[in-house]
Amino acid sequence: MLSSRKELDDRLPGAARAWLDEALAEAAHAARHPGTDSGNPPWELRFASAGRHCGLENADSVRALLLVEARAALPAVTRLYEQGTAAERRAVLLTLHRLDLGATALPLVEDALRTNDTRLVAAAVGPYGAAHLDAHGWRHAVLKCLFTEVPVEALDRLGERARGDAELARMLGDFAAERTAAGRTVPAGLRTVLDLTSPAVPTTAPTSTEEPS
Repeated sequence: MLSSRKELDDRLPGAARAWLDEALAEAAHAARHPGTDSGNPPWELRFASAGRHCGLENADSVRALLLVEARAALPAVTRLYEQGTAAERRAVLLTLHRLDLGATALPLVEDALRTNDTRLVAAAVGPYGAAHLDAHGWRHAVLKCLFTEVPVEALDRLGERARGDAELARMLGDFAAERTAAGRTVPAGLRTVLDLTSPAVPTTAPTSTEEPS
């Protein structure tokens, strides 16, 4: 869960708050003057050092604030992802839905889903992935979560996207059969998702066709 600026201010010590103020000011300057910095603008360097100055437990939230404040475009987002550590990549993935990128950053999600890093897989199936992965990609993301033991609760909009998906149900059945044949445990989350693939049940009673007496 990403923290707000106020929440960070409430728990960061004075030196860390001052560092964050400066970092966000640099990000805001970059947003107002796009393309004026050669190479990596100062706020991107701050992005990399967020954990050192604000604590590892706050790094995702600080990095998200920097990306939003800088109104980071696809080139910067891609650069920070490709050049970053796993923690920095996770922060990028967690923030994509807050940026005005449309579906253009989907390759970053797809890259994360090709890894076996559970931190990246869980971040990739958040709001941005749920909004932009096509049906084929999303089904494979579900299987990736089951395979890497990422809790299915990490899948944003799970109930909405799984509802009535017969192809996903088939894939889940095949996955369970393969695991059973290999003598391996079937993840508990598989049953959760499989139950969601059932067609929606009407919530209102059918209208009577009888004439009133």
